[in-house]
Formats: sequence, structure tokens, C-alpha cells
Amino acid sequence: MLSIDIKIRTVIIRKMSNTSRQVKLYLLAVLVVAAALVMIFGISRYHRMHAYDEIITRHASANALDPKLVRAVIWRESRFRYDCRGKRGEIGLMQVTENAGREWAEANKVADFRKNDLFNPETNIRAGTWYLKRSMARWANKSNPLPYALAEYNAGRSNAVRWAASDGGDANIFWTGITYPSTKKYVRDIMAYYRRHGAQP
Repeated sequence: MLSIDIKIRTVIIRKMSNTSRQVKLYLLAVLVVAAALVMIFGISRYHRMHAYDEIITRHASANALDPKLVRAVIWRESRFRYDCRGKRGEIGLMQVTENAGREWAEANKVADFRKNDLFNPETNIRAGTWYLKRSMARWANKSNPLPYALAEYNAGRSNAVRWAASDGGDANIFWTGITYPSTKKYVRDIMAYYRRHGAQP
């Protein structure tokens, strides 16, 4: 009987050992697959975020803007998705509206402009940087025109003028006085991202 008990125990121990080995192999396989997925996601995200660097730099420079600022706007507007659509008809990387696109096209003598042209990254960034430059120029008399320009880019000229009416030229008072929570968050998010990624002094 003792001999049989020993044999049974030996078989059980071997089975437990095999099961433990299988579990370890399974866990190792899961970890390898997870690591591969994380790596693929990271590479894909990096590529998406830097796919338009050359276009951004070129058109930012042409409009006297810091490329890092343009990247911050694109990050907030579309997370670098060229096919992004906004709730109010905004299109593409910089979420340019059809009306803003037509203003840009008319000012720059771009013939045969169509709404769907804004899905083209080159066209979208050209129009968006032109529009942002115009907003910056309108607030050039402020010591810090950026919050004003961003508010105008997001909520329109008339709202930005209304919020600036009694700020005494103080950008902090202006930001506090923005009555649209989404625009207040928009300005804050872009400026924080811009500072984090090397804003020009």
C-alpha cells in the first residue's frame, strides 16, 4: 500500500509541476503579447503625432508663428487626426470651419476652394495657421496676445472682444472673464501643452 501511495503522490506532484509550468508559459506569452501591443501603439502614436512636422514648421514659419504653438493647437483640436470632424462642422487637423476656409482662400487667391479640401493636411494647416496669425495680429497691442488669440480662434471674434472689454489689458482677468467653460478650458489646455513642450520665451 505504501508503494502505491508513493506512486500516486509522485504522479500528482508531476501533474502539478506540469500545470505550474504551463501557467508560467501562458503568463509569459501574455506579457510578451501585451508588451508588443504597447510598443505598436507607441510607435503608431508617435508617427501620428509627428507625421505633419514638416508641414507645420513650413506654414508656421510663413505666418510668423512658433511651430510648437501650432502643434499645441492641433493637439487640442484633433489629436493629430486629419479626418477629425467637429460638432459644429469643423474639419481636419486644426478644426477649420468652411467659412474660415473660404476667408483664407479668398484672402490668398486660392481658386476652386471646396469644403472637403480641409481634410487635406497641407490645406488645413495653411488655412489654420493663416487664421491663427490673423487672430494674433488683432491682439498685438496686448502684453500677452496669445490667450486672446486662442479665445478668438475657438469662440469667434465678437466673443473675444466682449470678454476683453473690461480686462484692463490683463490676460489673467481676460481669461477669468471668459463665460464659455469650454473656451476657458481650451485656452488653458493649449497654453499648458505649449509651455510643457518648449514655448518660446
